[in-house]
Amino acid sequence: MGIAAGLALAAAAGFRVFVPLLVVSAAAHSGWLEVAPRFEWIAGTPALVVFSTATVMEIGAYYIPFVDNLLDAIATPAAVLAGIVVSASVLVDLPPWLQYSIAIIGAGGTAGFVGASTSLLRLKSSAATGGFGNSALATLEMLAAFGAALLAVLAPLVAVVLVAAIVAFAVGRFARRFARRPPLAS
Repeated sequence: MGIAAGLALAAAAGFRVFVPLLVVSAAAHSGWLEVAPRFEWIAGTPALVVFSTATVMEIGAYYIPFVDNLLDAIATPAAVLAGIVVSASVLVDLPPWLQYSIAIIGAGGTAGFVGASTSLLRLKSSAATGGFGNSALATLEMLAAFGAALLAVLAPLVAVVLVAAIVAFAVGRFARRFARRPPLAS
């Protein structure tokens, strides 16, 4: 269950960096979620305040045209780190080598893939709408981040199945798009 939750939380970090950290912090702070040793700090009041503030600021920034594109350049690598931290925090009862291997390889990769995919989608939206269509995309991403994070805490297996479906869909779209391109002339 912890692995499923960790991967779903990492995907949520790909949509919004601070949302899964806030959800895990709130769930751990209220006693709904157990966190791994060395991650007890995430359940503390200071972490909850910082993650709440950062979440509000991040969500707000994505509603400013072209600032959202600039933010993607910072947020995509940050999503990988957030995915690793949030995933490792919920991987309880695992030896540290396995906990961090899963967090770095599985969760970091998932967060990076989702983050890069949404960045590319936002660039296309910016080009097509002059940046003004990005607010609809920002709303969908925010809802996806909260939905995936909440599902990861409440129903991890359902969350990981949904994340797998989203990733499979995105991979299929990218594969079809690049399969249609003509080969480069040499």
